[in-house]
Amino acid sequence: MAAEAAVGGRQPLPELGSVYWRPVVSDRTLRRSGRLWTLSAAAHTIPLLAAAVGLAVLNPITIPVGLILIVHAWVIPELYAARGAGVVRRRRSITSGPELVALGLLGDLVAHDARAFLGRSGLVIERGKLGVWLVAEAGALLVRPGARRVNCYCVRTTDPDLPPADRISHLLLALRADETGFATVANMAFSGAPWRLRRRLPPERREALAVAVREARTLRS
Repeated sequence: MAAEAAVGGRQPLPELGSVYWRPVVSDRTLRRSGRLWTLSAAAHTIPLLAAAVGLAVLNPITIPVGLILIVHAWVIPELYAARGAGVVRRRRSITSGPELVALGLLGDLVAHDARAFLGRSGLVIERGKLGVWLVAEAGALLVRPGARRVNCYCVRTTDPDLPPADRISHLLLALRADETGFATVANMAFSGAPWRLRRRLPPERREALAVAVREARTLRS
């Protein structure tokens, strides 16, 4: 995303023009997409569970096959959650001089508590109108008000060679400039319960998600 769109003003992100067919994200569209994700997961898992029960009823000798179907019913949502967790996976550590400078500049964009949070987790926490965001170098998590659902977004900066901290800065500035535009341009990789995503995150990012969940519980849906 273009950094210049993120400085100060409230103009729409220029990248919106490249996804003109998408409706602009709002609370209503997020609720609808969340329901669609739930229905999709149910459509994948319920037939497998029903088949497992049906096989066991028809002939107990097929119970091992039914158990395999139950495992598949469990694995499918887990794979979706793993894909969602991947949007906040660290791409590389911040070790070189330019990357440390970029990290310092990123620290200037956030308050003291958020700076300490960044140091522990590698994520920037940002409260918005749509919920509580956790911004990483190649994506972001959105914990919706009430903390019953978290959306995972994959999003890239215009320059893939930027240091990780610079990428986070670009995404953070774009988010602050146009939150709904940011969520519209980004590609949703997963939407579901925070507990399902949590198991797929490394320890420091589980802690970050827990903090965002606690904060989102104070927001009105």
